[in-house]
Amino acid sequence: MSLPPDYHMHTHLCHHAVGNPTDLAAHAVKIGLTEIGFSEHNPMPRDDWDDWHMDQADLDTYVANVEQARRDHPDLTIKLALEMDFIPGQEEWIRGLMDRHPWDYIIGAVHYVSDSWDLDNPKRLSEWKSRDPFQVWSAYFDRLTMAAESGLFQIIAHADLCKKFCFYPKEDCTPLFAKFLNAARKHDVAMELNTAGLRKDCQEIYPSRQIVQMAWEAGVPITFGSDAHAPGEVGMNFAEAIALARGVGYTQCCRFTQKKREIVRF
Repeated sequence: MSLPPDYHMHTHLCHHAVGNPTDLAAHAVKIGLTEIGFSEHNPMPRDDWDDWHMDQADLDTYVANVEQARRDHPDLTIKLALEMDFIPGQEEWIRGLMDRHPWDYIIGAVHYVSDSWDLDNPKRLSEWKSRDPFQVWSAYFDRLTMAAESGLFQIIAHADLCKKFCFYPKEDCTPLFAKFLNAARKHDVAMELNTAGLRKDCQEIYPSRQIVQMAWEAGVPITFGSDAHAPGEVGMNFAEAIALARGVGYTQCCRFTQKKREIVRF
C-alpha cells in the first residue's frame, strides 16, 4: 500500500526554511513517495508584515522553481499550492493571489489570532505568558472555523497549532473542536494530519488524537503533511501519522488536481 502524498512543504523563499523544490523532491523520491505538494507561505499585503512569509516579488519565482522540480523529477507527481494565512478582512487579498497561478490546492492556516500576534512564533512566546490560554484557543478556533467556512480553501492546516508551546487551557475545548469540524464537513474542506508537531514542544501530531477521532466521526476527509522546512523533513514521521489515522478509522485520504478532489487509499 502506497504512502499518502506529502502536501505541506516549504522552501528557502519563506526565509525560515532551506532547500529548493527540486532538493525536497529528490528526498521524496529517496524515501518512496510518489506524490508531493509544495505549499509555501503566501505573500502578505506588506512584505514587512513579518519575517516568515514569502515576499511578493518571489511568487513567480516560487512557481518557476516548482516547475523546475517537475522537470527534474518526471516520475514524481508534484502539486503546486500555497499555505494561505486566514486573517479576517484579507479575503480579497487571498482571492487575488489565487488568481495568479493554477494552484492544485490551497491550504488555509491560522497563525495570527490578531493582526499583530502570530501565536506560534518563538519570537513572540512572551505574549502567551500574559494571556489566558482558553481565550487564545477560543480566538484561534474561531478563526479556524471562519477559514473553513470561507470557501477559499481545500485543506485546513495544523488544526491545533495553538498547542505548540504547551499552553493548555484548563477548560474543556471539545465544543471549539466540534464547531470547527462541523464547519469543515459542511463546507467540504479536508483537515491535514501534520507531523511537524512531533518536532515542537508539544511533541504531538497536529491535531490531537481527540480531534482526529472527532473528524472521523464527523466525516471530515484528511490529507497528510510533514510541514517540511528542509529536504530531510519530507515525509518525516508519516508512519506515526498513518497509525493515528488508521487508529480512529481512516483508510483513505485526499489528493488534489486543479482544486478537484480525489479520494485514495493509503
